[in-house]
Amino acid sequence: MNNSYLERAKKAIPDPQILSIVAGKRARQLAWGARPMLKCDTANHLDIALLEIAEGKLYYTEGGEEAEVDIFAEITESTKDDAKTAKKAKKGKSKE
Repeated sequence: MNNSYLERAKKAIPDPQILSIVAGKRARQLAWGARPMLKCDTANHLDIALLEIAEGKLYYTEGGEEAEVDIFAEITESTKDDAKTAKKAKKGKSKE
């Protein structure tokens, strides 16, 4: 984990518990195939998530489960679509 990304993300989300939850969920989405919202030199999913938070590309709102759905719904749907496309492409290559 890049400490400079962490320090920058702490400025955007000062509560360490909330920061760890938001960054962890986003890192999991990236691991499942979601596309990063910005260019980053590292392949570490947590570093990318922290940088997205630091740059204001990813944020949270308080308000319970409904707010969480609003934050991650679009990203999750695009991840599912990307996974389906990847499976179709893989099947097409294996037949050749």
